[in-house]
Amino acid sequence: MVDYLAQYDQEGYIFEVVQKRFVSQGYLNAYDFFCIIIWKANRAKSKIAQRLMKNSQFDNLDDAVKELTDKICKAPDNKKKLRLLIVDWGFQLPMASAILTVLYPNDFTVYDVRVCDALFDFHSLRNMINFENIWSGYQAYKQKVELFGPSGLSLRDKDRYIWAKSFSMQLEEDLQNCFGKGDDGQRSLNL
Repeated sequence: MVDYLAQYDQEGYIFEVVQKRFVSQGYLNAYDFFCIIIWKANRAKSKIAQRLMKNSQFDNLDDAVKELTDKICKAPDNKKKLRLLIVDWGFQLPMASAILTVLYPNDFTVYDVRVCDALFDFHSLRNMINFENIWSGYQAYKQKVELFGPSGLSLRDKDRYIWAKSFSMQLEEDLQNCFGKGDDGQRSLNL
C-alpha cells in the first residue's frame, strides 16, 4: 500500500524510502525509479521511459529499471556508475546525477543549472559529449559544492543550501523588479 502522505514530500520520500529500499535490495522498481525522475524533471518522464525500453530487451518498465539499477549497484566505482547512465543508457548529466544522488547521497550531488549560476561556473558541462571530460568536470563541480556549502553539512545539504540561496536571491530580485525588468539569471551569492 502506498503511503500518500509520505509521498507528498517528494524529496523526503525518495531520500528516506526509495534510497533505503535501494540499499536493502540492490535495485529499484519502476515506481520508485520514476519518483526520482519526476522529482528532478517531471517533463522528462515519457522520454526516459521510451529510452529505457529502447535500451533494454524487456517488455516492461519494471524489468528495464531493475536491470539498470542492479547494474548501477554492481558497478565497482562512482565513475563507472555515472558512465553506465550516461554512455550506456543515454542519460544527460543533470538526470544521471540526480538518480545517483538519491542512490548514493554521500558520493554524488545533483548537477543543476541553478547551482551553476550560484557558483558562476560549470554551465558548459551540460553540453559535453566526451565522458572523460564530463567526469572530470563533474568532479570539479562536486568539489566546488563541497567547498562553498557551509561546513558541517552533508554533501546533499550543501547542494540544497546553495540551490535555496540562489532561489531566495532570485525571488528577492524578482520582487524588487516586479518580475520582469532586466533579469539575466546571474546572481552573486557571496559564497
